[in-house]
Amino acid sequence: MGRVINPDNVGKERTRLTRAIVLAIRELMNQTEPSNQTRDLAAFISLALTAVDDTIDISVTAWEKRGYWLKADRFRLEWDWARIMGENMRKALLVEDWALVAATTVRIAEKLSGVKVPQRHQLGTPWVGAWDKLKERP
Repeated sequence: MGRVINPDNVGKERTRLTRAIVLAIRELMNQTEPSNQTRDLAAFISLALTAVDDTIDISVTAWEKRGYWLKADRFRLEWDWARIMGENMRKALLVEDWALVAATTVRIAEKLSGVKVPQRHQLGTPWVGAWDKLKERP
């Protein structure tokens, strides 16, 4: 039996999530006042950053098996902000501190400034219903 190759690896998932976050940030910056869509967008950014953070350990496991400890640690440090910003966004959103949501969004946008979203992306609107999912999480 041959090797089973997973075409949907965590690197591709991380790329897809970061593109979706950039798209959500663009949409969030167009909001003039808080609404249900604003909550969905901010909640999606928080949940997506948490999902990005979850992919980091999976990515570095292969490097650690080969003894590339320094490379693994650098990669973890490079993406450590995702967990922190996702949690900050979640906390600000749950207390509806819109000034902190805006400030956190700007900091996330700075971190993801190099991410390019193609004009003909197939991401759709993944943030729809994210506020309800965020409220369900402990």
